[in-house]
Parts: sequence; structure tokens; C-alpha cells
Amino acid sequence: MGKSTLLLKVASGLAKNQQKVLYVSGEESLSQIKMRATRLDCIEKELYLLNEINWPVIKANIESENYFACVIDSIQTLYSPEISSAPGSISQVREITFELMRLAKTRDIAIFIIGHITKEGSIAGPRVLEHMVDSVLYFEGDPSRELRILRSFKNRFGPTSEIGLFEMKEQGLVSAKEASSLFFSKEEPMEGSAITITLEGSRALILEIQALVSECSFGAPKRLANGFDTNRLNMLIALLEKKLEIPLNRHDVFINVSGGIKISEPACDLAVIASILSSFKNRKIDNKTAFLGEVSLNGRILEAPNLNARLKEMENYGFLKAILPKKPSQKTSIKCYEANAVGKIVEWM
Repeated sequence: MGKSTLLLKVASGLAKNQQKVLYVSGEESLSQIKMRATRLDCIEKELYLLNEINWPVIKANIESENYFACVIDSIQTLYSPEISSAPGSISQVREITFELMRLAKTRDIAIFIIGHITKEGSIAGPRVLEHMVDSVLYFEGDPSRELRILRSFKNRFGPTSEIGLFEMKEQGLVSAKEASSLFFSKEEPMEGSAITITLEGSRALILEIQALVSECSFGAPKRLANGFDTNRLNMLIALLEKKLEIPLNRHDVFINVSGGIKISEPACDLAVIASILSSFKNRKIDNKTAFLGEVSLNGRILEAPNLNARLKEMENYGFLKAILPKKPSQKTSIKCYEANAVGKIVEWM
């Protein structure tokens, strides 16, 4: 996924500013790390490498030098002979993390700990680890895609809703400067596609919602979503069936959010409904039009929060129209069309 690559570049960046940094690897040999550092152009005079899994040796090395920062790659590979359990066990991970926390505070060192997650998406090891550290960052992304997302779940020094976007290139991870361009197609519009703008912290992202509605051959219809909450999808489908009398109970419905990103806010509901209607009716939606709004259980469309930031992002990428429940208070070059109920979407289409 690129956790080691990201932290190696961070360590190199700190060392470039004449800060002494220690990179401890328990997963790769020194020659392997050097090869990767050479490929990523991360060789620095003040960047020190240590290939070790024995915790007392690592601890002695940290205490012997005046390091500015230290990277542990990874916590699951380290072990302490004083603890009678295998590396990666709950007791080993907990005690070594506690020792690292003590070292960070007593020696005023910034310590980055790389760890693995379980299939359920939680940190591998005791839950108490999340409470011991100052920040918890998850590195997400589809291995088949170039995009990687660094998402903050805990941060004692700032907001937790921010994300960082990176692209995996030949030279390693690079910052995605025009992030929105990664999530929507600029080609000819197709049936089942609708554009929306989501907020990830202070960052507005333009996303393409893709829907496929096909007649169910037999049995119960399928409802599958990639990047969107399936329970919320079921609610929106039920709303379309009741309010608009669209017979989706005889159709399979599949939803995908392009780019592999996961939507967590309800302000994208309107785009999901628009994409479903587009696929069901085989009607294309102009790809310079965006849908912004949360859909309530009674079919009303509610205003998306921080609307001006979303419209500003649309302007940056040349979008022309927005479908939303209420026109914005501030001036914008976007032509805004009001739709305060789901029935208005059908009329507009």
C-alpha cells in the first residue's frame, strides 16, 4: 500500500533539513531499504538505518544518539525478550508501544509507528494503542489504482476530518495536486453517471457516482455499493419506490464511487438518486452538471453544508450547472436550479 514508502520520504525530508532521523526496519534488510531509498531519491547524510527487531537493542540505539525523529517499521515485527510471547502478540505490541511513548516524551523525539490493520479495518493489536498515541492515520487505497488516501482518525493537535491525497508513481508517492480530476471522467457522458461534490475536511472533491440498474432475472433483487453506504442506498431506493412509484423492487441496483474513495456524508444523496434514475430511464446527464443535497425520508432535499466551497471547486473545473434545494447566498458563475423534493429531479431529467 505504500506505508513504508511514505514514511521513508518523510524521514528523508526531515533529514534534508539537517535533522538526525533514525529509520528502524524489522521487515526489510538494509540493502533493500537502500535500494528503495536510492530509487526514491531519499539518500541523506542525516538519515540513519537500523535493521533490528530486538527491542532492547533498538532502545539502546535511540538513547545513544540525539535523534530528532524515529520511524518504526513495523511495530508488529518487534519483540522484547522480557515478554514471553511471540512478536506481534498483544502483550508485545502494547508494552513496546508504551516504551516508545515514554522515550518520545523523555527525549523529546517524534516517533512514527507503522502498524497493520485487521480485515475489519481496525489496528492489529490491543485497542488501547489508539489511546496511547497522539495521532492515528490510516493509509487507504485500491492496490490496482495509483491513488492513495491518508486519512486522520485521531489527532490531538488538529482536526480529524482532513485527508491527504497521493499518487503512486515510478518515483514513489507524490502529492496529488489537482485531486478532483482523479475522480470524474471528462469524456462523453454515459447513462447512470452523475456528478457531486463532497467535503473531506476543508477539501472539496468532485466525484462521479455511477449506477447500474438492470432487471432482476430471478430471486430477490441485489443492492450493492462500492464507496457508498449500502443501508443508505436501500433507504434511497425505498424512497424512489414510494414517492415516485419506480418499480425498483424488480431491478438489481449497483452503485460505484469512481476513484475508489468512500463517501461518508449524506450531501451526495441527490447524485446517487440522479444516477439511479439516469440508468433506469437510459438518459444521459450532462457531465458539467452537479447534484448537491441530502435526501430526507419524506422526500425533501436538504441543503449541503459549506455550499460555497463546493461551488468554488465546480468553478475551478469549468462546471456550468448545479441542482440543489436552494440557491446560494453568495454570487457564483454556476447556474443553480432549485429542486427541493425528489420529484423535481424527475421533472428536470
